[in-house]
This record gives sequence, C-alpha cells and structure tokens, in this order.
Amino acid sequence: MKYSRIHRLLRVITLIQSQRGLNARRLAEACGMTVRTAYRDLEMLAAAGVPCHFDEETGGYRIRGDFFMPPVELTLEESLAVLCLAERLGEDDQIPFMAPALRAAAKLRGRLPGAIRELLETVSPHMEIRLARSMPPDAARDVYQTIRVAIARRRALRCSYEAAHGRHGGGQHVGDGHAGRDADGKLPAAGEEIFTFKPYCLFFSKRAWYVIGHHSGRGELRCLKLNRFTRLEQTNVPYAIPDDFSLDSYLGKAWRMIRGDRVYRVELEFDAEFAETVADTHWHDTQEIEEREDGSIVFRCEVAGLDEIVWWVLSMGPHCVVRRPRELAERVHRLARQTADRYGPARGAAQMARGRQPLRAGRSRRIVVTHSTAHAQEFSSRH
Repeated sequence: MKYSRIHRLLRVITLIQSQRGLNARRLAEACGMTVRTAYRDLEMLAAAGVPCHFDEETGGYRIRGDFFMPPVELTLEESLAVLCLAERLGEDDQIPFMAPALRAAAKLRGRLPGAIRELLETVSPHMEIRLARSMPPDAARDVYQTIRVAIARRRALRCSYEAAHGRHGGGQHVGDGHAGRDADGKLPAAGEEIFTFKPYCLFFSKRAWYVIGHHSGRGELRCLKLNRFTRLEQTNVPYAIPDDFSLDSYLGKAWRMIRGDRVYRVELEFDAEFAETVADTHWHDTQEIEEREDGSIVFRCEVAGLDEIVWWVLSMGPHCVVRRPRELAERVHRLARQTADRYGPARGAAQMARGRQPLRAGRSRRIVVTHSTAHAQEFSSRH
C-alpha cells in the first residue's frame, strides 16, 4: 500500500509504539519504502520533537510511552481480553471484514503502559481463538460495506437476491410474484427478485454475515445472507429503524436464527456417553437439564420452530432420543431413515458409480454493487 508522507509518518509512530525491536529495515518493509527513506522519516520525527530513540537492548526504535496521550488505563486482564479478541479474530479473516480490528489492536498496544505491554508479550502469543471456517473473506465485501453505509445514512437499498433452492425460513423465499425490474429496467433472472430493502442490523452468526431489515416484497422483516445478494443499489429514500427493534426481539426463541411461527416445548433424552458434553454447554436461553442416576440427562427447552433444532438433534446420532413434541420426533425419524437409505446396497452402488465421474465445477455468483463505492469511501474516511 502506498502512503502519503503524513500517513507514513503516523504509521511509523504506530508501529514503533505497538511492537518491539523494529529497526529501519523492518519499518521499511512494513511501510513499503526503502531503508534510506525509513531513516529520513526517523530523522524527521526527531526534528519534530517526537521522543524516538534506538534501543540497544531490543535492537529497534522506541518512543516514550506517554507521547501523544496518557497510557490507556486498562488492567492486564482487560488488555489481554481486548487484544486477544481483536488480534485473533482480525487475523486470517476468521470473521470476515474484521481485519481493521488488527490495526486497532496495534494502536492500543502502543498506548498501554510498558509494564502491561511486557506482560502481554509473554502471554498473548500462547492464547488462540479458532472459530468454524466461514464464508470467503471477499465473497461479499462490497455488499457488507454498502449495507453498513446504508445503515449509517439511513437510506434504503434496491436489491436483487437469489435464495437457496428448496429452502424456507429466514427470508430466503422466491417466486412469490413480487419481482420487479432493476435499475436498468431489466427483469431479474430466474430465482431472483428485485425489491427495496431497509437494513436494520448486520450480524455474524456461525459461518456467515446476515442482515435483518424490512423487505418491500414481503411487507415484513426478513433475514438475508450477504453473499446471496446479486445486485445492490443505494437510493436516496430515507427510512428509520424502529426504537423497539433489537436482534433479540427479532430472533425470539429461535434455536439459532430462524424463528418459526409456533413455540414448541422440546424434551430430549441423552444417554450417559453424551450427557456431560450436552450439559456443559449453554445451547439455548430456555434450556433446563435434569440429571438421572444412570448418568443420562433430560434436556428441555422452548423453541420457535423446528427447522433448526432438528439438524442439531440429528447431529447427536443415536445418543439422543426425542420425547416431545411428536412433530420433531417424526421429522428426525424420517430424515434419519432417508439418510440410512442412501447407504443401502442399491443406492451405495449407484453412489460409487457416480463417484467415478468427474466433478462439475460449482456455480459462481456475480455481485453487482452500484452507486455505493463513493459513499462507502466517504463514510470510511469520516468514520
């Protein structure tokens, strides 16, 4: 990345304050400049009164810790928690689009007292956070940025969205007669629809980013997956987010994020082999655990809809038995039988025959974002 001189000098200050042992060569590599330019920048900082000096002990440059602003008054535990989250989740895009947290962590390190920094350097390299792999970091970056700016400016979006085939719930429905024409006057492709969307909330859940907002085609709030938008256009139509809206109120008693129309009282029995693992985890806000003398447990909760919890039950295999409701037991039975049937002798031979055929390339999705880049850049520069 190319920097202006002011930008580069501030970058040099931030790097020196946040890392030990940075010599001219490493500064040059970090800022994309020559070593000679790095020395000129260091001389310029000294001439401007920045208390920067070379530390023989660390083999790098240092700036007095109280330069610019007093050290942040965080305890070791607070510093460790904030930096661990920011650095571990920001690196490698464990949560897509959170890379700026890594830069924020570097700035925070530079503002911490020296004693805290030294303790952090002995502990933080030995703490890790590993989340489940999520959507590719560049899969919907423009969509994320455009929606974020739309929320900040409170301006509606004109969208085209491709729902998952055969899915229902969470707003991923198609073919209901609400499709319109896009900004160029073209009809949407099969499986897509054009609608006005007023985003209320961006949230990351499990492996992907989602947005909740008012969907003009449905006339209600919907939850949409960011990487399924195929076209996104900012408009000048203002809107307001209701004061009583919250993510918790929208999700209600959903098992995870798809709230059904009916609330079920669920009762599951786990054998002794899985009982401890299930009981040790907070799966749902309404859960209750009843322990039995034989080591098994009864798990009870109230959920809105069965579309998500049925897959969780199936993931437990033979270690879980549904006691109630009957609808859930029947769905688990049906899906388990269908799964077993796929491994029957006849199906097995057919699957093996298909397995010898070359794989077809997966379908890619092209996302078109219009009238958003300038707004996004303007927003980023101001915020």
